[in-house]
Amino acid sequence: MRALKTVILSAALALGIGGTALASGGVHIPAQDWPHSGVFGTIDKQSAQRGFQIYKEVCSTCHSMRLVPIRTLAGIGFTEAQIKDIAAGYEVTDGPNDAGEMFQRPAVPADRFPKPFPNDNAARAANGGALPPDLSLIAKARVGGEDYLYAFLTGFEDPAPADVTLMPGMNYNKYFPGHQVGMPNILMPDGVTYADGTKATVEQQAHDIATFLTFVAEPHLDARKQMGVKVILFLIVFAGLMYATKRQLWSGLH
Repeated sequence: MRALKTVILSAALALGIGGTALASGGVHIPAQDWPHSGVFGTIDKQSAQRGFQIYKEVCSTCHSMRLVPIRTLAGIGFTEAQIKDIAAGYEVTDGPNDAGEMFQRPAVPADRFPKPFPNDNAARAANGGALPPDLSLIAKARVGGEDYLYAFLTGFEDPAPADVTLMPGMNYNKYFPGHQVGMPNILMPDGVTYADGTKATVEQQAHDIATFLTFVAEPHLDARKQMGVKVILFLIVFAGLMYATKRQLWSGLH
């Protein structure tokens, strides 16, 4: 039974029962309430769709998602027709053609989201020397995950505190390690008009983009949790059957 408890505990931690780290670089990151937290939590698809809208309209001018196929959007409720329309709005480089030349064509769902810059040097030149990070796995790469993303996006202060001297071109963010970051505050009240009519406060936008980036970093999160629950239930039933079998086999010796 002790071994079974160990297995169940390990599975529970993998499903997200255990707490997440809430500090990054010594900065305390407040915990948020996420629908996808816990064993039975699932991605809020409406929130993730709104988060994709923010990525497309705001974030994609600087940040890439080069590891994410466009068809991944099916996991948050977009239909096949909608995904084809979204893909057609992008152009990707393909080739070579019969003349040996590369060419541009409209993207298809199987293509990955195109990068906003042709290379890192071009990205740095357009952003004052800073390289905008790729967002494909950002929710997994940052300590605190979606809590950190939410805190970062809502942590800009202008002007900076009186005791802080910002370096040229830097912006103050109370949740960023060191508190100075090259990225400006990109979220403004009503900065986007949500298709579903949701009020686009800064906090709502930050919550939605964090949900979306959590999804793209682990698009099979919901399926993994469902499988984990099934495994735990199976182990519990199996342990009960083995215990009953053991009692039956050894009952004649007592």
